This record gives sequence, structure tokens and C-alpha cells, in this order.
Amino acid sequence: MEGHPEVIECLKELLRGELAARDQYFLHSRRYEDLGLKALYERIHHEMEEETAHADAILRRLLFLGADPDMRPHPITPGKTVVEMLEADLRVEYEVRANLAAAIRLCEEKQDYVSRDMLLAQLRDTEEDHAHWLEQQLRLIRMIGLENYQLSRLGDGPARD
Repeated sequence: MEGHPEVIECLKELLRGELAARDQYFLHSRRYEDLGLKALYERIHHEMEEETAHADAILRRLLFLGADPDMRPHPITPGKTVVEMLEADLRVEYEVRANLAAAIRLCEEKQDYVSRDMLLAQLRDTEEDHAHWLEQQLRLIRMIGLENYQLSRLGDGPARD
């Protein structure tokens, strides 16, 4: 099946954004692990896997539409401290949310409802899971302080706040 050229170009850019988000989460998860913050490592590693799944869905859709996907991730701006990493990830999620919303509008305009539905699911995940969780973590740091927050993230399991 051939897709609309504008939708295909939009999906290509979304794919590059998801690959960049994946790479940033990958780096951040390993930094958390190196710091001994196991609960943060587990959660951010999980986010990396979800970004990979988002990229995979877009890649499969592009291939179905007869497109030649662009697998070069956008540049990333990773953090080095806990707060910088959380803030950098939240910026990425806000950017992804805006790009998904624009892509959904384009898909509706071009009547590509299958792509729209796939992107709607990703938008829900971005808003209700990824961005919301990151906002919670930054709020917790402001409420209890960085040291107490980091102590709370030394645990053996994923952070579920």
C-alpha cells in the first residue's frame, strides 16, 4: 500500500525522534545503574524499551506504506546529574507529545486513520505514563530534597510513584 507523501515524511521524523528518545533513555538508565540507583535504572530501562516499541510500530507502518525509513536518530541532549537527566527526559517527552499531536492532525487531514490510531496510542502512553511519571519525580525532589529522593531510589524494584 502506498501512503500519502506528507504522512510518510511525518512518520519518518517521528521515527527519528523515538530513536533519539530511546538512546537518551538508554544512556540515562546506565548512568542511574552506575550511580547505584537501581529503582531509577529499572524504570528508565523500561522507558527505553517502550520507546523502542514505539519506534518499531512506526517503522513497521512506514514499511507497510512502501516508505524507505530513516533510522538516524535526532541528536540528544542527555543530562549528567539525576535532576538534569529527569529534566532532559521530560523535555524529550514534551517534544514527542507535540510532534505526535501534529502528526495525528495530519493523519486525520490525509484520512490515514490507521496511522492516526497507532499515534493516538503512543500519545496516550507519552502523556499518561512517561511525562506524568517524570513530572512526579521532579515534584518529589522539590518536596523532599534530592538526597532523600535518591535514597528512596536505591531499592531493588522499579519506582512506581
